[in-house]
Amino acid sequence: MKRSTRKSLPILIVATIIAILFLLPLIWMIFTSFKTLSESMASSSILPSAWTLENYVGIFSSVTDAPILRWLFNTAFITAAGTVLVVFVDILAAYSLARLNVPGKKVILGMVFAALAIPGIVTLFPAFYMFKTAGLLDSYVPLILPYTASTMGVFLIYNFLISFPKDLEEAAYIDGASQWQILYHVIFPTIKPVAMTLGVITFLGIYNDFLWPSLVTNSNDMKTITLGIATLIQGANFVNPAKMMASTVIATIPAIIVFLIANKYIVKSVTNTGIK
Repeated sequence: MKRSTRKSLPILIVATIIAILFLLPLIWMIFTSFKTLSESMASSSILPSAWTLENYVGIFSSVTDAPILRWLFNTAFITAAGTVLVVFVDILAAYSLARLNVPGKKVILGMVFAALAIPGIVTLFPAFYMFKTAGLLDSYVPLILPYTASTMGVFLIYNFLISFPKDLEEAAYIDGASQWQILYHVIFPTIKPVAMTLGVITFLGIYNDFLWPSLVTNSNDMKTITLGIATLIQGANFVNPAKMMASTVIATIPAIIVFLIANKYIVKSVTNTGIK
């Protein structure tokens, strides 16, 4: 065994143990979802003695009490719309503050930085009251509109742009490119890792949000997947751990897929930030 390998072996062992500990709840959840009701309540074994798909079949067949496909559609639509709006608006806002002669730029930047210190939960009641007064509760509007911008995203992209040299932009201006062309062909490819990281963080935040959807939705058809699963846990399926785990597995898959796809952009963003 090489000397370098011997030195790194203890680190690999510790890292493997830590990874297993982190993955153990996920593994237990997946295996429990394939157990029968009686086994999930009585057995302490991780692996099921008799594998079954009845929990997944039961979830997708219970379209009245638990329309999980409808909840998944709501979550996908709300999350996609909110993520796109956050990334689009934050890029425009950060670019305007970093590159354009915006009147009162210092005041606006001060307000953006001050907003970072305000907990999001403080804004829940005023936002709820506005949507209630406008008669927009239990619709897609209050589920999407609050996610249209992120001060943290503006802060991240702004700090990236002020450290980015303007030579490429000036060259594009000389070649006759417009402001939008420069933003799309020069700026966006440069900040793409940062924008993708912001998109993933926003996606996971909206996807996992429970408190806000629980305030602005009333009907079963307007629930998100997180709120719907909470309803299952609090309702008749509370005595069925296997079915609860099956619904949680279904809800977890989209988030894992998005994270795996965007993982390389997150790593690239962190690497670029470290280099700078």
